[in-house]
Amino acid sequence: MNKNMSKYFWDLNRQAFLETEKILRNPGHPKFVKRLIALLSRCQQPQDLFSFISKDDFVASWPRVRSYWVKIAADSDFRDWWQSIYEQIVPEYHDVKKIPKGRPPALFLEIGRTIRDARVRMGLNQTDLALKVGMKQPDISMIEEGKKNMTLETLSNLCQALHIKELKIPQIS
Repeated sequence: MNKNMSKYFWDLNRQAFLETEKILRNPGHPKFVKRLIALLSRCQQPQDLFSFISKDDFVASWPRVRSYWVKIAADSDFRDWWQSIYEQIVPEYHDVKKIPKGRPPALFLEIGRTIRDARVRMGLNQTDLALKVGMKQPDISMIEEGKKNMTLETLSNLCQALHIKELKIPQIS
């Protein structure tokens, strides 16, 4: 039993604690995201976190963890703090692609235009839509401008909220 980890999971019985140790060693485990959020909500020391999970696992799983965390808690100082840690670590562990300057891809522009048109038809401003789908207004703005890539889950949430039944996918040449 990891005594350092016990200071973050004081509320678990022995069996649940041992299970948590195993879960945190397996980012593919169905309970991984929830247990990691519990740990991140209590842990303020990156060195402690990285004694429980590897930096690679943290970097690889952070987008999924963050997405779920946004859904369960609109505001979280802990999440924002760990986001800044993630942003500091990413360049060390991944060859971060530079986003090319210039015009966004036609696909992003078309999807953004569709989302904006539906939002306006429904009489929503960007902040209203962001609250409805658990996002932040600047992200909605960037999506509508075609400047932000998003997951299929985010696209699905936006389409459901805006009652979009079809998306036009432009031909890629």
